Amino acid sequence: MFMVIIIAIIFSYILALQFRFMVYAGLAAHAGYVFYRGITAGRLPIVGVYDTLLFMSLSIVIFALSFKPFLKKGSTFMTANTVSAALFLIPVLVLKPNNNPLPPVLDTYWFEIHVVLSFFGYALFVTGAILGIMYIKNRETILERIQYRSILIGYTFFSVAMISGGIWAFYAWGTYWLWTPKEFWTSILWLYYSFYLHARLQNKLAGKTASLTGTVGALVMLFTYLGVGLLMKSSHSF
Repeated sequence: MFMVIIIAIIFSYILALQFRFMVYAGLAAHAGYVFYRGITAGRLPIVGVYDTLLFMSLSIVIFALSFKPFLKKGSTFMTANTVSAALFLIPVLVLKPNNNPLPPVLDTYWFEIHVVLSFFGYALFVTGAILGIMYIKNRETILERIQYRSILIGYTFFSVAMISGGIWAFYAWGTYWLWTPKEFWTSILWLYYSFYLHARLQNKLAGKTASLTGTVGALVMLFTYLGVGLLMKSSHSF
C-alpha cells in the first residue's frame, strides 16, 4: 500500500511536466503521507533515510512554490523542482520505514530541531542549485539573485541546526562535538557555503561564477547527507 502511495506521488510530480496542477495533487498526497507517517510512528517522521528523503523532497516542493511568484519562468522552475523531488523519492521505494519509537538519546526537541532545520537547509540548497543551473542557461539576473536568497535562507536554517545539534550532543554524550565523519563533512558544507555567501556579498563572486559555485554546493550537500552514511561509519543514520 505504502509503495503505491509513493509511486502515485512520483507520477503526480512527473505529470506536472505536462499538467501544472498535478504538482498540487502530488504535494497534497506527499504532505498527507508524511503526516500519516508521523501519526503511525507517534513522533516526527525524521528518523532514517526513508523518512528524511520524504521530508526533504516535500520541503523542496514547498520552498519552490514560495519562490515561484518572483520568477518570470516560474513554471520551468517548478518543473525542475518537482522532478528533483521525484528523483529523491525513488530510493524510498526500496527502503523500509523505521516505525520504532525514539530511543532515549534522540527523545528530545533539540534532536527534532536539529533534523528539521538541517533538511530545510538541504532542500533550499537543492532549490538554489536549480536556480543556478537556470541562470547559467538563461542569464536572467533575477535567477542569480533568488539563488543567493535561497542559499542564504538555507544557510541560516543549517547554522541553527548545527547549534541545536551541538546542544543535543552535549545532553546525549556530554560533549558538543565528536568529530565523526558526518560532523566533519557538515563542517565542510557549512564552510563551503560560508565562503560562497561571503564572496558573493563582497562582490568577489558574480554572475556565472557565483551561480556555479552555489550550484556545486548541492553536490557537497548530497555527499554529506547520503555519501557519508553509505561510505563511512558515523553516529548519524542519515
